[in-house]
Amino acid sequence: MLWDLFCRVIDNHGDLGVCWRLARDLAARGERARLWVDDAAALAWMAPRRPDGIELRGWPEGDAGVPPGDVVIEAFGCEPPPAFVARMASRRPAPRWINLEYLSAEDYVERSHGLASPQLSGPAAGLSKHFFYPGFTPRTGGLLREPGLLERIAAFDGPAWLGARGWAPRPGERVASLFAYANPRLPALLDALAARPTLLLACPGPLQAQATARSGLRVIALPYLPQDDYDRLLWACDLNLVRGEDSFVRAQWAGKPFVWHIYPQQDDAHHAKLEAFMARAGLPEAWRAVWRGWNGLALLPGPLPSLDEAAAHASEWRAQLAMQPDLLTQLQSFLGVSS
Repeated sequence: MLWDLFCRVIDNHGDLGVCWRLARDLAARGERARLWVDDAAALAWMAPRRPDGIELRGWPEGDAGVPPGDVVIEAFGCEPPPAFVARMASRRPAPRWINLEYLSAEDYVERSHGLASPQLSGPAAGLSKHFFYPGFTPRTGGLLREPGLLERIAAFDGPAWLGARGWAPRPGERVASLFAYANPRLPALLDALAARPTLLLACPGPLQAQATARSGLRVIALPYLPQDDYDRLLWACDLNLVRGEDSFVRAQWAGKPFVWHIYPQQDDAHHAKLEAFMARAGLPEAWRAVWRGWNGLALLPGPLPSLDEAAAHASEWRAQLAMQPDLLTQLQSFLGVSS
């Protein structure tokens, strides 16, 4: 089958990261994917190796000049171009149309997952799109997870991988990764990390230049990493500070303690979203205080709580998530197709 994936890059790399993972998972399962994106520049470092089965296309300003595929996915409500939608309406049989929504642990996700939205006017008249919500419960669409991912993590040698890249910790140092939006609470976080010997591996972004070393804290500024290497970084660290959606999901599959920097919204709607996930996951209360502090809902506690409780929770939470079918498997089941 041919799948058309539409993606607009708003202001960060997460939307493209999610769409590329989905396209790659489709290709690995024998499907064909066309990824339409308005700014593919980040793929130069995010996905330097591109598998067969994925065709990368620029966002069409007018008529794309090609018939739509069997399935059309608009990521995060980006709305395919009207000319392409008109082609969808004239195709027989009409393609299945999916709006792949943002990830949330809030209750509305279970109520909204799978609902149809009949198109009554405009170029899409006569079509129907369905809302597909990723999530953390059996009544949602699950999370992106490639076949064999957990087995690869279990066989991974983190210290050897770090050492081969010159990022090995010194004796007695714990290792933390940092990937975050601009955050005025960074100095407090660095102080909390420095309470015991820590190697901080700072990813590119607004905080990398501000993550300065101090007594008890050593800092290495990392280059942009391909998705696979970023995943390995998460597997190798004792603590991961992640942001947005893509790295948030990958941190959960890593099964290591992590702190989520949620995308800030002007109306503070992200506060409820943060609390919903912490409640859904049963995050230990001591670490909820850290999450709230890092996201500006309270003072950031320091030093950080012990990683032992967080590590046990992260492993148990991953096992719970792994009991659910992955997102692509669920999407194929929803559409009535299989690889």
